[in-house]
Amino acid sequence: MAYVYPVVSRRAGGVSVGINLNPNNACNWRCIYCQVPDLQRGGPPSIDLGQLEAELFDMLSQLYRGDYLAQHVPPEARRVVDIAFSGNGEPTSAAEFPLVVDIVGRVLGRFNLPAPPRICLITNGSLLDREEVQAGIGKIGATSGEVWFKVDAADSDRMKQINGVGYEPTKVLRRLKRCGELCETWVQTCWFALDGQSIMAAEADAYMDFLTNAKDFVAGVHLYGLARPSLQAEAPRLSALPAEQLESLAAHIRQKTGLTVQVSP
Repeated sequence: MAYVYPVVSRRAGGVSVGINLNPNNACNWRCIYCQVPDLQRGGPPSIDLGQLEAELFDMLSQLYRGDYLAQHVPPEARRVVDIAFSGNGEPTSAAEFPLVVDIVGRVLGRFNLPAPPRICLITNGSLLDREEVQAGIGKIGATSGEVWFKVDAADSDRMKQINGVGYEPTKVLRRLKRCGELCETWVQTCWFALDGQSIMAAEADAYMDFLTNAKDFVAGVHLYGLARPSLQAEAPRLSALPAEQLESLAAHIRQKTGLTVQVSP
């Protein structure tokens, strides 16, 4: 399949059906922990909407009407949790993004599920000023879906080091606020060690201040670590933080901001 793929997601707690709108491995960011091979800077090709719809229907048929779960998924994860716009680059960079949201809703409707999986967008939030991106996110919000909005740093220099781009925190906060107005939104943050030092060691206060300013329009924080190795040039410099350190950081966020924090080491 070119666009649709299943994955047992540790963060979702079951099977996540992924939609990859960047099959050319191109993204407008370049995160140093990214697991995409041959990652390049850029945007996606045109999306074949008919093929994508056929692939999604086929995948859901295997999951809901076939034996895919029994054959390929551990017993504790045999449930379809979400349909997630994720993949190998920034999903909202595809011009067809809002049309694909419509396709997902249409295909789900063909199964008449009593409790359909939620629709989820995993985004770096960089294109939220575009009207078509807001339209797509609004459609996800109308289905009671959710957005996972990447915020790995609250300092523009540190953000550039981690993500390959550096925005002022006020710009990120403004986009995050707009996203939260359109759909339930979670901040998604990857914490790890760079050259043996926690990336948050030097900017924990700035990050906490950012979350404090965002707490009225986000649902919480997804905090996760490095479960799989980076495929970028910086990979030898990266290492996972101990689970207890992530839990300690999560407890600090809860105490400081009152936000819900989910941890996936």
